[in-house]
Amino acid sequence: MAHFHCEITSHDRHSSLYARIADAHLRLQKKDPTIWGLDATAEATIRLNWVDLPESSRELLPALDALAAKHRDKKHIVLAGMGGSSLGPEVIAQTYKKELFILDSTDPHYLENALSGKLDETLVIVSSKSGSTIETASARAFFAAQFAAAGLSLSAHMVIVTDPGSPLDKQSRALGLTVINADPNVGGRFSVLSAFGLVPAALIGVDISILLDSASDAKNEFIANSQNILDCAYVLATAGQYLTFTDEGSGMPGLSDWIEQLVAESTGKNQVGRLPVVVESSDDGTEGAPLRISFTGTSGTVVAADLGAQFITWEWLTALVGAALEIDPFNQPNVTEAKEQTSTLLNEWAGVLPTLTANAVDKSIGIFGSGSSVKDSLSHFISNIPTDGYIAVMAYLDRIDDHAISELRRILAQKSGHPVTFGWGPRFLHSTGQFHKGGQRNGAFLQITGNCEIDFEIPEKNFGFETLLMAQALGDGRALESRAYPLLRLHLNSRTHGIGELLEAARQL
Repeated sequence: MAHFHCEITSHDRHSSLYARIADAHLRLQKKDPTIWGLDATAEATIRLNWVDLPESSRELLPALDALAAKHRDKKHIVLAGMGGSSLGPEVIAQTYKKELFILDSTDPHYLENALSGKLDETLVIVSSKSGSTIETASARAFFAAQFAAAGLSLSAHMVIVTDPGSPLDKQSRALGLTVINADPNVGGRFSVLSAFGLVPAALIGVDISILLDSASDAKNEFIANSQNILDCAYVLATAGQYLTFTDEGSGMPGLSDWIEQLVAESTGKNQVGRLPVVVESSDDGTEGAPLRISFTGTSGTVVAADLGAQFITWEWLTALVGAALEIDPFNQPNVTEAKEQTSTLLNEWAGVLPTLTANAVDKSIGIFGSGSSVKDSLSHFISNIPTDGYIAVMAYLDRIDDHAISELRRILAQKSGHPVTFGWGPRFLHSTGQFHKGGQRNGAFLQITGNCEIDFEIPEKNFGFETLLMAQALGDGRALESRAYPLLRLHLNSRTHGIGELLEAARQL
């Protein structure tokens, strides 16, 4: 069960907004698709089965037990998926201290890390509702070629999770692969308690019945005793733009990242929304007067629960906040924009990454923007942030070997006095990328790209992973530029030296 601590007054509980949230809560139990308005009804009609997943997903248990037994010899499990297909399984693995390599990047250096296990002991889970997501499709083709070159049977080393009848479903069954179908009436970011979350969990040895029991108990509790969840939804709906989350002390590393996608992509549209700022500790993230949320403790806004309860609670809260803000929490109208820009660039380049000339070069860093030095460039960038605005740091790098760059979030927050988010590209495009373009128009965007010392071909494509990665970065940059947002790209001509140089320049601001 979940335990809430949300500060609210009796006067708040008698407001019209609270009444609207309470009404949405009752209707959500019946899966009423009209809660979010006429324009959202068609989408909601085919997106509400997540409400039943704590109970309906029990039907998967026998098949998943058999699947786990079949692949008990696999020691290196790789999950190729994006957004909701990867963030949920990642927090499950980290919470239960299980090994699961999350392949949600097109960076060749990160892809090389995914190859760290012996191929004959590797199992690749390909998770995609449609099967057409370019990152996942590229990873699937890459690993299929690796297994073929090693003389390994694809059906013994690849499992597919997808919607029934999708192109990926049909193609995979024709190849004789094991396919687990997910409920098609569940959206990606609400899918953690569906096959998308449970197949990887079962294959790494997590008892998924515990997750489902926890989620079901929590749901039954907040339906029977609604005041706490209604109070919390009201607090979230009436907060300002910024919410800070930290996993500190929760025992659930990665939970904040999962909530970040759920809340940002669900609410960040029509120039309204709530932007989660994931911070390193409870001492961080004071910039922008945010609502501060934790998963343990007794002060501030607290949602304390084990993992399964957290999943259903935050999905329910997000749906209620959508009703309060009068937005459709199930669509993501701006996510396709970056995809289309990426495709345009790949066509323009004819598969070959062109030489991109920086406006200036400072040691190992190319500056695509104003300023002759990195320090001056960052200073100019910060000076153009709207008074109530935020910075989004978007690092198209290897989140294992280049992890040190994530320190930039805290440094820029302290130096600028603005909220700062940090996202690894391209995975944030399936998360906060929706908010960047559809939420409040007060963001400033810092892209960090880097030279690739290695690259891999993508089978049946005329471009490799480095070209795809850069097309995704520059494609998203075009989408942001079209809105005249402050935008700066810093390119690390040497990742080894450039990360340290960039952090040092930021410290000197």
